[in-house]
Amino acid sequence: MISIGNITIDSPLVLSPMAGISDLPYRLINRSMGCKFAFTEMISVSALAYKNPNTLSKLESNKDDRPLSVQIVGRDPETIIRAMDNLWEHEFDILDFNCACPVRKLATKGKGAGLLQDPDKMQLILQTIVKHSQVPVTVKIRSGWDDSSVNAVDIALRAQDAGVKALTIHGRTRMQGYRGNVDYRIIHDVKRAIDIPVIASGDALTPVLIKKLFDETGCDGVAAARGALGNPWIFKETTEYLKTGVLPPRPGNHEVADIMKKHFDLIIEYIGERIGILQFRKFFSWYTKGLRVRELKVKAFRAGTRDEMYQLIDEIHNVPDAGDIAHLREIPVTYNQKPGCKRK
Repeated sequence: MISIGNITIDSPLVLSPMAGISDLPYRLINRSMGCKFAFTEMISVSALAYKNPNTLSKLESNKDDRPLSVQIVGRDPETIIRAMDNLWEHEFDILDFNCACPVRKLATKGKGAGLLQDPDKMQLILQTIVKHSQVPVTVKIRSGWDDSSVNAVDIALRAQDAGVKALTIHGRTRMQGYRGNVDYRIIHDVKRAIDIPVIASGDALTPVLIKKLFDETGCDGVAAARGALGNPWIFKETTEYLKTGVLPPRPGNHEVADIMKKHFDLIIEYIGERIGILQFRKFFSWYTKGLRVRELKVKAFRAGTRDEMYQLIDEIHNVPDAGDIAHLREIPVTYNQKPGCKRK
């Protein structure tokens, strides 16, 4: 369990926020496989302050989507306060502030990971958020801006002093983005330096790699991002592996197809059939990663109706089981994080 302020989470496994991905259907399908805690996708405080409709849609949730954290990103304290005033009519449990996003559009303007270069500013912003928040506040950081400025311990101490109740750290610098090796040592050092819960992030792609994060860092929790794309089973499988030390078998094609249909139905229920089909195309590719379904993927990107997509999902029964290519789960799926993605 993880305790964040007055919120208790029944599992140390967390679903990370991903721009253009972490909508309500995505969170619900992962929760159906054992995910106990999830984030909305990253929300710009500038758009939230002006009640941008696309931004407000990212806050949609329901009773099965709890506990839930809303993640915001920004730099101007006054804008952040105005944005927070528009949050309280929505139901959520934790407010997270992003100091980790490496995307150039944000970081070079002193937002996201850009704040790692200005610890005083970051601490002031966190103090402001904590003061005005009605729920526990958390923060996500990286190891530093680049290899010459790894300052995660100092940032973490400042965050704790500002009153945040938990901290997530991605074990790469901003300049690394999502490339190169995860620095387990810096996550370990942050965990030793502060008293609040620490959630580790970075290459949490399989149960084995997640256990490695726990073992080598002493963290309180692990956040799965790319490891959950087309793979909601990562929560169920990791929970079993952490308890027994035995890797459970990968799901067979029948189960994969069943979950794909459930996810597809949730998307259509959420945004309608026409746009839902477009939205699901990328998930079709992620769910079938490693399978010999090249022609099916091409057809999925041409599907125009719900029935057509259903028929393509049914054809997955005729290809080798996903369990035969389990080792491919250690290879990250392609995901390009883009800030400000509109709801599709």
